[in-house]
Amino acid sequence: MSTADFPNSAAIAGVYEHPSRFSPDKTEFQIMAECAKGALDDAGLTRDDVDGLFGASMSMGMMGIVDLAEYLDVRPDYLDGTNIGGSSFVSHVTHAAAAIHAGLCSTALVLYGSTAASNAMAIGTGGTDGSKNPDSAFSAPYGMTTVGSYAMYANLHMSKYGTSSEQLAEIAVTMRRHAGLNPLAKMRTPITVDDVLESRLISRPLHLLDCCIISDGGGAVVVTSLERAKDLRTKPVHLLGCGEAVQHQGVGDSDLLTIAAKQSGQTAMEMAGIKHSDVDLAMVYDSFTITVLATLENLGFCEPGEGGDFVSNGGIGLGGPLPVNPDGGGLSSNHPGMRGIFLVIEAAKQLRGECGDRQVAGAEIAIAHGTGGTIGDKHSGATLVLGADR
Repeated sequence: MSTADFPNSAAIAGVYEHPSRFSPDKTEFQIMAECAKGALDDAGLTRDDVDGLFGASMSMGMMGIVDLAEYLDVRPDYLDGTNIGGSSFVSHVTHAAAAIHAGLCSTALVLYGSTAASNAMAIGTGGTDGSKNPDSAFSAPYGMTTVGSYAMYANLHMSKYGTSSEQLAEIAVTMRRHAGLNPLAKMRTPITVDDVLESRLISRPLHLLDCCIISDGGGAVVVTSLERAKDLRTKPVHLLGCGEAVQHQGVGDSDLLTIAAKQSGQTAMEMAGIKHSDVDLAMVYDSFTITVLATLENLGFCEPGEGGDFVSNGGIGLGGPLPVNPDGGGLSSNHPGMRGIFLVIEAAKQLRGECGDRQVAGAEIAIAHGTGGTIGDKHSGATLVLGADR
């Protein structure tokens, strides 16, 4: 099969973000169903048009995607319940484009829903899962947590490059400033660098405000052929490039500061035929402030060790050289446990020029990168390069 027109032959035709950040009266599937309707309405399509179904969540089990199809009362020709953590939905868009390109489906629906906040999930501070994977024997007995692993990465970065807590705090401050322009964001009150540094220490050097919020929420993305998308209700968002990767410690010889974004980002940007200077905004996973800094370095927007300076002094703010997460990100808008779908949704809305006060002026190319798992340890990365319809 020729790949000459992949992924350019597919486009995002509809998106929807669930407005609630706390929904104790809803289930994950209910949130997904509401998001499905919203995205299909956005595209001018109906449930009957869906012949490809993609989804994952923190609680969907082995038959989860089948259960979801039953709940939605759809009988798709193509199913994908791949779960690689928070990057899953960025990956799902790539998989949907591939399935459409191969003729396996024509209209794909990508879904996520979560009740992490109303279920009081300890997402970053709970212990490891105690699974029987071989590596767990070397970590589970010692009480390693997600935030602990990210803190170790931050300490290593600080030790090697002199990165400061103040520089990490700049990221949190910028995300909160962006959230103030997003009426759906959970945390909109402005904060300062001092506020971040004075918030309680969670795992040295990460403070409370260096950590993402926990919310309920969900989203949906409709992917179809570019040819069909041009005839639908909203402007299509073009898929220009995509990439996926995993990074792990191997047998102990890995550079722990190199994350999956380096591989997946290079693949996606080469496929799209763009330079870093062509990118108008970046949607990056921000489970913690250090995640943003590490991702920007590994995507190549700055050299290793230069991330601290890059994110400071408005560098990633609206109006800066590279606006990052104009919606406020997981640090301030929402983070229902797996945030990748919101990266795609916000990127698409920005490229359609629909974001009001937080709109990146003249946005034509966006990069969206999701991270699943723990940087500095084993994790997944998925990158999309998206383009506006001009």
